[in-house]
Amino acid sequence: MPVAVIMEFNGATLAQYDQVIVKMGLTPGGPAPAGALGHWVAATDNGILVTDLWQSREIYDAFAKDQIGPYAAEVGIPEPPKLTYLEVHTYFTPGPGA
Repeated sequence: MPVAVIMEFNGATLAQYDQVIVKMGLTPGGPAPAGALGHWVAATDNGILVTDLWQSREIYDAFAKDQIGPYAAEVGIPEPPKLTYLEVHTYFTPGPGA
């Protein structure tokens, strides 16, 4: 079942986020990691907010353990994110030619 994952990184910056993305080998607007269906990030008053859509919580949890956690620590993000998981009823993807 698809899952939305909301990650609140208090004390993190968009510059640190950009470093994590580079370490993961991802390119904004490029292909997503296997199992990821959507992603966006924004600055907040307290840090950054990342919202993802994954095919399942298990796929996200494995990705977070192998990549998000270690790379976030490497770039100096001060603490693990506060996580919220939501079961997704439905979602949309870009249509042809989008």
